[in-house]
Amino acid sequence: MCDTLVARGETTAAGAMLFAKNSDREANEAQYPLFVPAAAHEAGARLRCTYIEIAQARRTHAVLLSRPFWMWGAEMGTNEHGVVIGNEAVHAKIAPSPTPSLIGMDLLRLGLERGASAEEALDVITSLLEQHGQGGNCAHKGRFEYHNAFIIADARDAFVLETVGREWAVERVAARRSISNAYTIGRNFERASQGAEALALDHGLMEAGEALDFAGAFANRKRSALASGHQRWCRTSALLAARRGGLTPADMMRFLRDHGAQAARRADWRPDGILGGAVSAHATYGPVRRFGQTTASWVGEIGNGRGVHWLTGTAAPDTGIFKPVFFGPGFAEARLPDFGPAPDDTYDVRTRWWRHERLHRAVLRNYPERMAAYGPERDRLEAGFIERVEAFLRRGGSAAEAGALSREIWREADAAETRWYEKVRKIAENPAYLPSGPMTAHWGSLARQARMRE
Repeated sequence: MCDTLVARGETTAAGAMLFAKNSDREANEAQYPLFVPAAAHEAGARLRCTYIEIAQARRTHAVLLSRPFWMWGAEMGTNEHGVVIGNEAVHAKIAPSPTPSLIGMDLLRLGLERGASAEEALDVITSLLEQHGQGGNCAHKGRFEYHNAFIIADARDAFVLETVGREWAVERVAARRSISNAYTIGRNFERASQGAEALALDHGLMEAGEALDFAGAFANRKRSALASGHQRWCRTSALLAARRGGLTPADMMRFLRDHGAQAARRADWRPDGILGGAVSAHATYGPVRRFGQTTASWVGEIGNGRGVHWLTGTAAPDTGIFKPVFFGPGFAEARLPDFGPAPDDTYDVRTRWWRHERLHRAVLRNYPERMAAYGPERDRLEAGFIERVEAFLRRGGSAAEAGALSREIWREADAAETRWYEKVRKIAENPAYLPSGPMTAHWGSLARQARMRE
């Protein structure tokens, strides 16, 4: 379960491309920001991805990634040229391959490391997909194989890429677009792989002589419904369309925190039960079991003198705060914040991701009252961060100043989260807002697995 959104510059307040993604994975599957510098590689060098080895490129671009700790690839990221990519699991009538190959997250990272534009990154991914295929277990625990969809963008252009096995279709984004865990490209694709139509015909998914409807032929709508993929795609599409005037990073942050239309009307809403149209997800047990949740969030603004990426670096954007990183054209010399030690699936208070989990999991025990205790302060602080970044961009500060501002804001955000955790702990668990018994048991099991005792 994930959601990715994009808006072209003509629809945004600053005239820059806006990108946003929630990465939804298993609840203890920590994710963290990873910077990988540009590098030159010897002829004939090989690269080990998550499962397989492929030929290395002679040169790779510097990248900033949001990476689940156990895999080589990444859920979302950007490169030094201002390309951004996010991916989604999609479910087809043709089963995904269990044979280890490139997984979607590997393809995403490869696109960023080898593509200097959105078009180049798209070509990298489709070429590697046709050469190596996609397959293998994408789950941290258990088994979960899937096909992938992507949003690939840079300052000037944006594409939706949807795949099934080695086949694919591409749609160029006209204005605003989102994807979720469902196929969305019908007959309106700009181009498709040579074998896409043959694959549909071979499996009896279309009639000879008719135009290929990519989603109509391949989408497993029942499987997508279990992940509420189409429902969340409709929700993010509606959020994008409803915003009058130019979109801003703050709008994208709000969309990534969205819990659906019903939650927006209820002050006593709590994350227990079915996901519905919620974009920000929490692991739960309810009428439908949901093991996954939002484990990292990202909002990027690229082009028109901007190269600002707002990362939570933590799970649950509704309980956390977005912080800026300056990276890309114009900010090559900007020092990145200290992201701290990399986490894994065991609780470690030294890591930012697990420190935030103390706050996040405490809030779940009394969501309405504990969220209200610090949510307004979080919103004011985050708005202040945005104002400071906007002021910096207006005056055209140096890359060194950009790095200093980013590092200062990350330190302030860390200090605020520590305060909020202490504040939340003092608010009693209200029986009216306690999670259901199954959800409580599920989170207790997660805490034991992670050896989390706070």
